[in-house]
Amino acid sequence: MSASLTSARPLASLARYGLIIALVAVFSLFSVVAPTFLSAGNLQSILVNNFTLLAIVSIAMTFAVAAGGIDLSVGTAVDFASFAFVCGILAGLPVPVAALAGLATGAAVGAFNAVLISAIGVSPFLATLGTLFIGRSVQQLLTDGGNPVYLPPSGVPEAFRFLGHGTLTNIPVPLLIAAIIIVGAAVLFTRMRFGRAVLAIGIQPATVRYSGIGVRAHVAATFVLAGVIAAFAGLILTATVTVYIPSSGNGFMLNAIGATFIGTTLSPLGRPNVTGTVLGVLLLSIVANGLLLTGLNFYWQQVGTGLLIFAVLAFSFVNRKAVSA
Repeated sequence: MSASLTSARPLASLARYGLIIALVAVFSLFSVVAPTFLSAGNLQSILVNNFTLLAIVSIAMTFAVAAGGIDLSVGTAVDFASFAFVCGILAGLPVPVAALAGLATGAAVGAFNAVLISAIGVSPFLATLGTLFIGRSVQQLLTDGGNPVYLPPSGVPEAFRFLGHGTLTNIPVPLLIAAIIIVGAAVLFTRMRFGRAVLAIGIQPATVRYSGIGVRAHVAATFVLAGVIAAFAGLILTATVTVYIPSSGNGFMLNAIGATFIGTTLSPLGRPNVTGTVLGVLLLSIVANGLLLTGLNFYWQQVGTGLLIFAVLAFSFVNRKAVSA
């Protein structure tokens, strides 16, 4: 065995497992510099407050990126689902019916993207960027310039509170919903024909088209599915804070993109994958929580998160290039 092949092996391992190394490193760092980081209450806070909603939105983003595109309107789906859910509760609809209305609204956002991308031929970036701008303006119009829509504390149904603050077998309901979505997405990508076709479309759409698989139909379905998944985050967000705040969902978009692309470093082919995305979300969640505990200014927290994303991606890229050289 040549020396070059021998030296390439550790580099390949570093390239593929750089995300895990970074995760262990930041966890260890904050365990030392933030005394309360390892407390049970703080670890639960990371999972419930930092991880859950971002994980759901990031899974939606993963589907869009896996299909060879990107979805800049995941936050719009979150917001529209939240608005529809709040309006349904205020109108006196049963919680399940109001929740279905929210999910349907998220699906409508995804369907709008699907028409632009698959039927008209607009690129996913431009299509979802347009949806983002339209969605932001529509929310301003529906709320008289961006006023929050509050639910009266005395009029909130118990099932609504349960969705945001309830537990099942001592597991918070929001975290349980996120876990179900994560497992479902993993099964779809690894065990079902649809998921494998989406991954193939993201790599070689022309080859998939020649094999008889409907590329446009699969891409359209992927963006509708992304809208529905993101809508779950809108329902949970609303049930947690009992208020709809226009454009609040857009705050998840950039971190969802970061988590998804960080997750690609876990794939030998550099492709989106559920495990990588989840670990990417966990990494960003730990960093956000740890920097908060250290007392850093919010804006410095954003700088730290951005530098971490850049470092993980650059580390993986450099090592992959060294291996292929």
